[in-house]
Amino acid sequence: MTTSKEVLSLYKQLLGKAAKFTDYNYRTYAHRRIVDAFKANKDLSDESIIKAKYNFGIDNLGMLQRQTTISQMFTFDKLVVERLEKHH
Repeated sequence: MTTSKEVLSLYKQLLGKAAKFTDYNYRTYAHRRIVDAFKANKDLSDESIIKAKYNFGIDNLGMLQRQTTISQMFTFDKLVVERLEKHH
């Protein structure tokens, strides 16, 4: 049985990994996909479907780990939307 605590932990782990993308577009895309997927499945009640979705999330967590590691190997300049300069 997958508990809501485990699902919440997976959600936080996925968002944490997504935040490690160095590229703004990948980072925001991953964040948006994670949030949308969890919102779409928030009302699931069938335990077998919940378990399948949870296992899918665990697999994606591993994929995100690999992709963020690769992303950190090849860094680029920040985009204009990422640059925040303080004006005094």
